[in-house]
Amino acid sequence: MEADMTSGTQRREDVVAVVGGGSWGTALANAAAAAGRPVTLWMRDAAAAARMEQVRANERYLPGVALHPGVRATAEAAALEQAGTVLLVVPAQTLRGVLAGLAPSLAAGAAVVLCAKGIERGSDAFMSAVAAEVLPAGATVAVLSGPSFASDVARGLPTAVTLAAEDGASAARLAGLLSGPAFRLYHTDDVRGVEVGGAGKNVLAIAAGIVAGRGLGESARAALIARAFAELMRFARAYGGRAETLMGLSGLGDLVLTASSPQSRNFAFGERLGKGATPEEAAGGKLVEGAFTAQALVGLARTRDIEMPVAEAVAAVVAGALTVDAAMARLLSRPLKAETA
Repeated sequence: MEADMTSGTQRREDVVAVVGGGSWGTALANAAAAAGRPVTLWMRDAAAAARMEQVRANERYLPGVALHPGVRATAEAAALEQAGTVLLVVPAQTLRGVLAGLAPSLAAGAAVVLCAKGIERGSDAFMSAVAAEVLPAGATVAVLSGPSFASDVARGLPTAVTLAAEDGASAARLAGLLSGPAFRLYHTDDVRGVEVGGAGKNVLAIAAGIVAGRGLGESARAALIARAFAELMRFARAYGGRAETLMGLSGLGDLVLTASSPQSRNFAFGERLGKGATPEEAAGGKLVEGAFTAQALVGLARTRDIEMPVAEAVAAVVAGALTVDAAMARLLSRPLKAETA
């Protein structure tokens, strides 16, 4: 289907909309525009959208980074009707409500790319399952995940991530659509493996931050990351993910990045916990996806008898059931055994 949506004639499937005006949404909008796509950045706040259009920057979330000329910011839901590909960049715990509200404005047959990393509290559902419940049957749903900081992507620094869809051809098409000079997308049909990596690494990055905040040293952090990755592998296999997916960008790659840098909100949250802050103080009023996901991840693991001691320790600390010192003591007192995945 052809539609005149820019200065030239564009196929609807090549037009991209990004839902969510935070740092990651703005970064992905810039990346899609750099790939040569006309992009609408949809925001709930009309005043913020107008301001972004005026100054051509996201002053609140990405100060100093110019908005790509190919990006148009708006709060009009009707603008989504023109897009054949919609990137949903909202927190995991709000995805269901946002998607339900916007679904009537989406074009028939539009592909929806989920960019939130987490597990829904209450239902213990992965993001693709939430979307399947809300969207019409047969809708194309994809998941985007991988080692990436919004500021790097927004500035056009080299970044590689993974895009997954159950239909491999759709995954390949979307990866090609969104890949640009510095933003490279690999594709796979292993949706669950990509989702497990994205959700689990947030929880385990909190543990790495706690180790850093407690001043336990780089050797301890390296050991924790390795054992945390073993937990991710066990969980992914039990829930249908493939080992090669977890060894790639959306698993090991994202875990290493998120568990190694204060730029990661989850790592920074854990670091503050390690220095003695309460969970509320450590969050500082900001959304920390790993803190919301921890209990759901542990609950899902227990239903299938999956051993995840690091994730369990994080969930207990976040819930206030264990102090940091007690959690560390519990981990260090576990029985010695052979190193297996």
